Amino acid sequence: MKKLCFLISIGILCSALQSTACTNFLIGKKASVDGATMISYSADSYNLYGELYHWPAKKYTSGEMLKVNEWDTGKYLGEIKQASETYNVVGNINEYQVSIGETTFGGRPELVDSTGIIDYGSLIYITLQRAKTAQEAIRIMTDLVSEYGYYSSGESFSIADPNEIWVLEMIGKGTGNKGAVWVAVRIPDDCISAHANQSRIQQFPLNDPKNCLYSKDVITFARKKGYFQGKDKEFSFAKAYNPIDFGGQRYCEARVWSFFNKFNAQMAKYVTYAKGEITEPMPLYIKPDRKLSLSDVKEAMRDHYEGTQLDWRYDIGAGPFESPYRWAPLEWEVDSVKYCNERPVATQQTGFVFVSQMRSWLPREIGGVLWFGVDDAAQSVFVPMYCCITEIPECFREGNGDLYTFSWTSSFWINNWVSNMVYAKYNYMHPDLVKVQQEIENKFITQQSQIEKEALTASISTEKFLTRYSNEQAQYAFDRWKKLGEFLTIKYMDGIVRKEKDGQFIRNQYGKPASPKRVGYPEKYYREVVKETGDKYKVLNVK
Repeated sequence: MKKLCFLISIGILCSALQSTACTNFLIGKKASVDGATMISYSADSYNLYGELYHWPAKKYTSGEMLKVNEWDTGKYLGEIKQASETYNVVGNINEYQVSIGETTFGGRPELVDSTGIIDYGSLIYITLQRAKTAQEAIRIMTDLVSEYGYYSSGESFSIADPNEIWVLEMIGKGTGNKGAVWVAVRIPDDCISAHANQSRIQQFPLNDPKNCLYSKDVITFARKKGYFQGKDKEFSFAKAYNPIDFGGQRYCEARVWSFFNKFNAQMAKYVTYAKGEITEPMPLYIKPDRKLSLSDVKEAMRDHYEGTQLDWRYDIGAGPFESPYRWAPLEWEVDSVKYCNERPVATQQTGFVFVSQMRSWLPREIGGVLWFGVDDAAQSVFVPMYCCITEIPECFREGNGDLYTFSWTSSFWINNWVSNMVYAKYNYMHPDLVKVQQEIENKFITQQSQIEKEALTASISTEKFLTRYSNEQAQYAFDRWKKLGEFLTIKYMDGIVRKEKDGQFIRNQYGKPASPKRVGYPEKYYREVVKETGDKYKVLNVK
């Protein structure tokens, strides 16, 4: 029986790691260009359909119950008491500009509680309906798992409001021991942080409640289980509950390193840690060399380790068209030797992605913007969804298609259609995609200030004005992306490149399509073919 339980736990953990390999970046208000707090999230799972969730604000009568279904699978877990009042939630931000993201680190499999009622995903969306501040969100989350049990494996949460950003790390205590052990650390306002499927909180202050909160048994429980021996001040949450290994560094911490490395020159020295060669951990947060803009964060979410030692566009695995992608699985073997693919921030299995922008100096219905996209962040557009909107755009609507139902009106399916064309001939096609991506996002950024001024003085309510605006922009991006797909299909059909200028295809003097370019493959690739095949394809001079 013990062996069976252990195998079940291992299965739960492996499923979580395979389905929830996500990335979060956190930016304090004094580390951003405009004074906004920001968090980003890529929900990376081959089983996740990209859509924008919505819960309208609502009041409930005493005694009403809320059914909880596991976010990843839909499995019914149980019921909890409903709050008397809930707030409007748009994706991962609510009307008070509270935003929450996550990454799963798994941790020790024996600590999964299969009898818990609340999983990590439900915990996020239930909390968003109930919290007005980041600290209130932490209290609600930890109280809920204490009362109802925590169903998931180890998790890192990004929790933010317009003034503060926190990292909360949590793991269960095993079946028969309801609740969780946890620690939450506030990220200094002038710093940035990140997490990516590896617990990152090492030592933490034990007597600084303004900047660090933790469960009363977080250390004693680790001692009881034999995970830690030593003085309390030496205790590391990460070492006790999620000991680092090669995968934790190369597949997870490397993404954190790449983000840090972009904005602090001193972080270059940690490349050996990112590669899994040494085990000295990186800090939880750093002070950037310059302040980050919204566009900086979006571009960081599109990273494939370009320009670093982990850049993998130029070896044979990238194919002839220098692709920064490899297809699953993450690890593979040749002659009984195990090898790995890199796991960059931007990845093909993303369901949806966002950058949440929270601004304390604006009315809250205007201050909170969820810049939302679906599919791979590198092949997508971040569209402004204001936290007060009451209707979801059709292209992002829940139920508009699913993983087994293609929909020509769903952004998820249109984006995947385009992405999967680009993957096949990356260094040819991706520049065409970037042109349109920048055109759309520059339009949104350029008009943001004016739109927000108009929202304050419009003849209709701010909520109605911004609902209409958000819906219109989502549809604009959708239509433009569909046109991009049509353009790429024509330009690169059948392995050639049709001639065009400024997006217009060139015709000959008689009005017919001009002859296309037969571009073939790069010389480097042809040399590899000759190296492998010798004279097999040599053109013979036969008389």
